Amino acid sequence: MSETTIDIYSLLEYLGNILSKKNQTITTAESCTGGWVGKEITGISGSSKWFGSGFITYSNSAKVKILRVNKETLLKEGAVSENVVREMAIGAMQLSSAEYGIAISGLAGPGGGTKEKPVGTVCFAVGNQDKINTSTKLFSGDRDQVRVESVQYALTEMNNFLKVLHN
Repeated sequence: MSETTIDIYSLLEYLGNILSKKNQTITTAESCTGGWVGKEITGISGSSKWFGSGFITYSNSAKVKILRVNKETLLKEGAVSENVVREMAIGAMQLSSAEYGIAISGLAGPGGGTKEKPVGTVCFAVGNQDKINTSTKLFSGDRDQVRVESVQYALTEMNNFLKVLHN
């Protein structure tokens, strides 16, 4: 196993243990990672106890139609924004009835970047119906590296959210 695989496995093991003990579930809303977080979660035996669904909303229209992201938010801020991922997380939690949500939208490259939002810019939302934390990171590397780092970061942030909530 590579170091990345071990890190992701450790993150998922912690996440699964917390959610299983609390009899709670999580959902995902992914854009640039294309379901990678959901793939990693479902790679864990028994994850169906704490993961029921994930949403891949790559296009803006899918974000609006499926997750009910506000068109005005998309027009004003663009898909790669903290307000959009916040709305993605809320929509995913409402659709799935999960207690927790992770949302990711970004520019994995190699094209599509701007001066304001260069390739590697990724926005994240993690939280529950009461509180959602958002953040933006700039990752370097090729498309896959940006996506792998995004998965690791999202899981780390979700675990940190749960640690604060349950300690």
